[in-house]
Amino acid sequence: MSKLEAILSQEVEAEIQALLEAARREGEAALGEAKAKAEALLQARKRALEAALEAAIRRAESAGELLLSKARAEAKGEVLGEVRARVEAALAGLRQDPKWPSVLQKLAEEALEALGEAEALEAHPEDLPHLEGLARARGLALRPNPQLDLGVKAVGRGGKTQAENTLKARLERAWETLAARVAQAMWG
Repeated sequence: MSKLEAILSQEVEAEIQALLEAARREGEAALGEAKAKAEALLQARKRALEAALEAAIRRAESAGELLLSKARAEAKGEVLGEVRARVEAALAGLRQDPKWPSVLQKLAEEALEALGEAEALEAHPEDLPHLEGLARARGLALRPNPQLDLGVKAVGRGGKTQAENTLKARLERAWETLAARVAQAMWG
């Protein structure tokens, strides 16, 4: 080998080594960059999955709270319905109570007072005997009305006006307030 060939061979070998070294550095840099991108992508995906998990947990908790609220509302409705049924049952038994005649007379007096000028009182046929004295004292006609239950109706002159006063109607008007008080007493 000539000196020139040896020098060229050394230069070529140095060039090859330099190219290999540059390729190795570029490869390592590309590998490091790829690893960094992969790690960043992995971290971003992890954060996205954690956020999705948190959102799913919040939705599940909200759905659970909604179901619980609905169940509580239904239970409260059932309890209030039972309370109302018991109150209505107690009202239905009032006709047998010894105090019923005086309660009925008070209902009649309130109806007469609300109406002003009355010509008649109407009541359930079973209640008419309890109102005879009041009707006679006020000069009023007594009429049976089987639809009237637990109360009376005062009828004005000519039948054009009337004032009904029944315990069931009073319960109906007062139920919202009573239900709120019952709910407050039971559930705070």
